[in-house]
Amino acid sequence: MERWYEVAKAIHWKSFMEVSKTFGSADQTKVASGHTVVIFDIGGNKYRMIAAIHYNIGRVFILRIMTHAEYDENTLRNEL
Repeated sequence: MERWYEVAKAIHWKSFMEVSKTFGSADQTKVASGHTVVIFDIGGNKYRMIAAIHYNIGRVFILRIMTHAEYDENTLRNEL
């Protein structure tokens, strides 16, 4: 998490393509609200961090951190 924070703090992403160049395992998905969130693997792939990235203002909002098992339950898309 600390490594992710240091890298993300130093970069102003303008698109998901730039995010995926920085963090190759990052993925994005639409959730029930219709918004797109980005999923990051953290902690040696033991955890998933779900974030909303507002590219236009250069802000990243961490919405949830969950274990790999919690993420695999696939309730995320209905909750956000």
